[in-house]
Amino acid sequence: MAKVIGIDLGTTNSCVAVMDGDKPKVIENSEGARTTPSIVAFTKDNERLIGQPAKRQAVTNPDNTLFAIKRLIGRRFDDPMTKKDMELVPYDIVKGKNGDAWVKAGGEDYSPSQISAFILQKMKETAESYLGETVSQAVITVPAYFNDAQRQATKDAGQIAGLEVLRIINEPTAAALAYGLDKEDGKTIAVYDLGGGTFDVSILEIGDGVFEVKSTNGDTFLGGEDFDTAVVEFLADGFKKDEGIDLRGDKLALQRLKEAAEKAKIELSSAQSTEVNLPFITADQNGPKHLVKTISRTDLEKMVEHLIARTKEPMKKALADAGVTAKEIDEVVLVGGMTRMPKVREAVKDFFGKEPHTGVNPDEVVAMGAAIQAGVLQGDVKDVLLLDVTPLSLGIETLGGIMTKMIDRNTTIPTKKSQVYSTADDNQQAVTIRVFQGEREMASDNKLLGQFDLVGIPPAPRGVPQIEVTFDIDANGIVNVSAKDKGTGKEQQIRIQASGGLSDADIDQMVQDAEKFAEEDKKRKERAEARNQADSLVHSTEQQLKEHGDAIDASLKSEIESAVAEVKTALEGDDADAINAKSQALAEKAMKMGQAIYEKQQAEAAPADGAAAGSEGADEEVVDAEFSEVDEGEGKN
Repeated sequence: MAKVIGIDLGTTNSCVAVMDGDKPKVIENSEGARTTPSIVAFTKDNERLIGQPAKRQAVTNPDNTLFAIKRLIGRRFDDPMTKKDMELVPYDIVKGKNGDAWVKAGGEDYSPSQISAFILQKMKETAESYLGETVSQAVITVPAYFNDAQRQATKDAGQIAGLEVLRIINEPTAAALAYGLDKEDGKTIAVYDLGGGTFDVSILEIGDGVFEVKSTNGDTFLGGEDFDTAVVEFLADGFKKDEGIDLRGDKLALQRLKEAAEKAKIELSSAQSTEVNLPFITADQNGPKHLVKTISRTDLEKMVEHLIARTKEPMKKALADAGVTAKEIDEVVLVGGMTRMPKVREAVKDFFGKEPHTGVNPDEVVAMGAAIQAGVLQGDVKDVLLLDVTPLSLGIETLGGIMTKMIDRNTTIPTKKSQVYSTADDNQQAVTIRVFQGEREMASDNKLLGQFDLVGIPPAPRGVPQIEVTFDIDANGIVNVSAKDKGTGKEQQIRIQASGGLSDADIDQMVQDAEKFAEEDKKRKERAEARNQADSLVHSTEQQLKEHGDAIDASLKSEIESAVAEVKTALEGDDADAINAKSQALAEKAMKMGQAIYEKQQAEAAPADGAAAGSEGADEEVVDAEFSEVDEGEGKN
C-alpha cells in the first residue's frame, strides 16, 4: 500500500515527512537538506527552479523569483494585505481574471495555487526518491487562522501537483500531534506558532491519544518576512541618511538587502552583534557605494518589538475562547523558525509565566505532525483521535446587511447546522444566499466566501416561505452550504468557491501545465546527464589517443577522431537523443582502441616475460651455489 505523506507547505520553507514504523521521519531533499526554501524562479531560458537553486539566483533575477507566495494564496487582488505585499516584494502581483491576486514571472501569469503546486511537486518528488515508489496522497498543513478560500486554494495546489489531499490540517494541531504522540497524562497545552509569514496560537487538551483543540486565533500576515522587512527598512534608512540614495528603488539592491537582513536576523539569535557588508550595492557619479553596518541584538529587538507585541492579543483571545487562564496552561510548545529568536521566547515566557518547551525542532515538527495524521488516515497509527475547530464564525447576510452567525468560531469540526429563514418581500420568488466568514457584526466587514441563488419559490406574503439553510464544515475546515425551500422541496447546493477562486476547468488546465513543466524538467535533466556523459567520454578518449595513439592503426585512429568530432558537434545542440547516439558510437570505437592497446601491451610483454623467467632461473642457481658454499664452509669448521 502506497504511503501517504505529510507536507508542511510553509511561507519561507517547506518540509515533507512520512511514518517510518511508529515514528515520523523527515525526508531530506536532493540537496541533502531537511527543509526546502518555498521559492520558485523562472530563468531567462524559461527554466523553472525550485527551492535552494531558486534562492541562489534570486539576487540576479529578482523580477522572476517568487517567494512568500503563501501570503497571497486565496486572497483577492483588492485585499488590503495584497496591497501591502505589493510594496514589499520585487516581483509583480497582478489581478487574475477571477479577481484574485496572481503573480507575473517569465512573461506568464500564475495563480498562487500554481506556484505552491510547484513547491508541492518538489516535496512529492523528494518523498518518492526516498520511498522508491509513486506517491499520490498527502496531508497538507495550513495556518489555523486560514479562512475557507485560503484552505480551498491550498487543496487546489495539491490537486495541481498531482496529489489527492486527504486532509488539510492546522499547523499548531499538527505540531501538537508530533509533541504529544507519546504523552499519556492529560495536559492543557498552548502551541505558539510564529513562522515565515503567519502567526497562530492554539489551545489544546491532550491525553490518552485524544487531541482536542479548544480554541485557535492568529494573524495570517505576521511572520519572519515582516521581521526581515523591518531590518531592510533599518538598513535602507541608514544608507539613505549616509549616502543620500534610497536603495528601495533598485530591485537588485533590494533583493541583496533582503538576503542580508534574513542572514543578520538568524545570526542575532545566537550572537550579540553581526556585520552586514554589501560591497558595490549601488553607484553614483562619484563611483561605487558600499553598505557596511553593524547591527546588535538590541538594535534588532527595537526594530521588531511592535511585531512581537502583535502576538499578544491573539494569545489573550485564544485563552478566553478556551475558558482557561495562562496559569492553567501546562506546557507551551514553540513552532516556526521565528521562535528561535530570544526576544520572542522571552515574550512567550512573560505571557504564560513559564519556560516554553524547546524539545521539538520548530522547522520540522509541523511536517512530522502531518505525517502522523497521514498515518492515522492510512490506519498505520492507532488510538489517536484528533478534534479540530473552525477558526472563524460562519454566517449569512440577512435583512439590513446583518451578519447572522450560524456556526461560531472554535466549533469542533466536522460539523453541520441548519436554520430556517424566510423572505423579506411579498411575492419574492428567489433569494440570494451570501455566505460570510468573520467576527464583525455587519456582513460587509467580513470575508465573502461565495453566494448562490435559490429560485422558484412560490409567490407568498413575506415571512411565509420557509427556507432552510444548512452549513456543513468538513474535517478540512472547508465549507459546503445548501438552501432548501421546505414548501416545494427545491434545493440549491454549492461547495463554497471564493468569489474568485479556481474553477474545475482552471485546475484541470493547471494540472496539464504542471505536467508539462515536469516533462520539461525531466528532458532538461536528461539533456544535462547526456552532456555530462558525452563530455567525460570525449575527454577520456582524447586522453587515450594522446597517450596511446601510436599503438593503434591509422584507420581506427581516424575513425575515433571523426567520432569525437561528431560528439562535439552534437554537444552544440540540445538534442539528448542525438548526443546519446553519437556518444554510443564513440564508446564502441573507444572500446576497439582499448582492445588494440591491451593486445599490443600483451605482445610486448611476452618476450620480456621469457627473459625475466630465464633471469630468475640463473639467480636461483647462484643462490643454491652460495648456500652450498656456506654449508661447506660450516662443515669444515
